[in-house]
Amino acid sequence: MDFLIKLKSDFLRYREAKILNPNHVTIPRGVTAIMGPNGAGKTMLGNIIEKGWNFCTNRIEGYRERLNIKKIEFADIHSLAGFKVEYYQQRFESMMNDEVPTVAEIFHDRIGSNRWNELATQLRLNDIATKHINFLSSGETRKLLIVNLLFDLPDVLILDNPYIGLDAASREILNDTILQIANQGVSVILLLCNPVDLPPCIDCVIPMLNMEIKEAVMRQGREIKQFQQSFYYLFDYAIDLDNLPSRPDREYNAEETDVVLALNHCKVKYGARTIIEDVSWTIRNGECWALFGPNGSGKSTLLSLVHADNPQGYSNDITLFDRRRGSGESIWEIKRRIGYISPEMHLYFNGSGDIKTIVAQGLNDTVGLFCQVKPQQMERAMHWLQLLHIEHLADRRFNSLSAGEQRLVLLARTFIKHPQLLILDEPLHGLDTARKRSIRGIINHLVARDKITLIYVTHYLPEVPECVTHTKTL
Repeated sequence: MDFLIKLKSDFLRYREAKILNPNHVTIPRGVTAIMGPNGAGKTMLGNIIEKGWNFCTNRIEGYRERLNIKKIEFADIHSLAGFKVEYYQQRFESMMNDEVPTVAEIFHDRIGSNRWNELATQLRLNDIATKHINFLSSGETRKLLIVNLLFDLPDVLILDNPYIGLDAASREILNDTILQIANQGVSVILLLCNPVDLPPCIDCVIPMLNMEIKEAVMRQGREIKQFQQSFYYLFDYAIDLDNLPSRPDREYNAEETDVVLALNHCKVKYGARTIIEDVSWTIRNGECWALFGPNGSGKSTLLSLVHADNPQGYSNDITLFDRRRGSGESIWEIKRRIGYISPEMHLYFNGSGDIKTIVAQGLNDTVGLFCQVKPQQMERAMHWLQLLHIEHLADRRFNSLSAGEQRLVLLARTFIKHPQLLILDEPLHGLDTARKRSIRGIINHLVARDKITLIYVTHYLPEVPECVTHTKTL
């Protein structure tokens, strides 16, 4: 086997954590996937490979003395832009974004070059140069990060769950791009938690489970679907829906609501750029909808009107819970009826305290220590953590978790309210195959038991819960 990197230590350390490596695994040249469930240690191993050799613990041998290794993950947009938006809603406050750079300002030395035009055209990013970086959709952000890395090709490119947030067309483009750069001599390491994401050009899979690296598995000419199916054994996870927490008492009577949402010819515009235009949509109490549209079509902006995050909601004809927006209701009166999660909210989430406190704060619609958590609320939070099999994370900090573990925490924080309206924008981002199945089960169960109204956004049709009976496309 033509090797790229040899991991020669019995165990590998990253900060305070340790990964077992009993097989002294060799990573071959070409396209390799490190595959495993959430919490298996994939991102940590990617960081170790990127940082390289450590005299005390991590003995790593490369086929050259020095490899140019680059790694990318979703949160890298903060370091790329040289700033961090303070809170999620800021992206919709036009007067607060004057100091947030545009794509053109960040990439001023690259935009317009032949290489940039080639990559931007390939990934359909030709029209984003004038956008502020925090106005990009989840899919646009991921593609921009990929373009940045591909501009100057490294020896090794590590991509952490690059497919999540991409529509079907963009996933095919990414597969083609991986094949092209591999043909140029660049080795690609994909960190994946779903076998279906293995690209057609994959050469090798290194399984991981419970912070242990298993033996590398070479594809050896097998059909891609057959090769994908051989790794489903890694994802043995289920939840007990009979143990689903009961609904807490509400301060309102949801059963009296007729129209949960009505948008009448709505429009959102920033300067000369129109994000959505002439959108009408009515959702009645108890209905379950799927919202579809390609990357950049305005789905997240539309949902910001519903969740009362966008001040342009007051200039549009919007009814929420039988009440016209701007008729004297407070933002918090709206938010207390809504449970909401999105990739952008995850990206900008800055919750403080330990994990059990962050989940409990979902009952109060707060982030931080603005409202004291009551003992019974903490008990409910622990119940949700136990249901999702992440109670071992209860005393950890949010920024110490992997992206998949963070997503499970934010889902628990959303579900704990048992809201009247549940808005789930790509809720399964970064979750492994088994956990996706379990979360869909929770959604179906909550909707049926508590008569919850649902808006569900995804680019993956198989991820749509069975309870969805209506669709809307932008």
